[in-house]
Amino acid sequence: MTTSEKSLRTCRKGHQYYKSTDCPTCPTCEQERKPESGFLSQLSAPARRALENNGVTTLEQLSQYREVEILKFHGMGPGSMPKLRAALEAVGLSFKQ
Repeated sequence: MTTSEKSLRTCRKGHQYYKSTDCPTCPTCEQERKPESGFLSQLSAPARRALENNGVTTLEQLSQYREVEILKFHGMGPGSMPKLRAALEAVGLSFKQ
């Protein structure tokens, strides 16, 4: 990503926002699509998108991955791993060994 001065942008839905990077994500649209419940609701937007972009939307799907595989997803950081581990443990699942 390239950092520069903030520029005013308008998304496809008409929301206006300022961004200083070339990231095309509209903050208003991201907030609107954030789940109200479930494990994805506990994650930051980049971590949530990382999982969704890789087809992981359920805990059962998440349990099919090793932790190191999840950490390789663009947007996923180590700070999200404790939340993911806790969500899996709450339903009797764990990451693949």
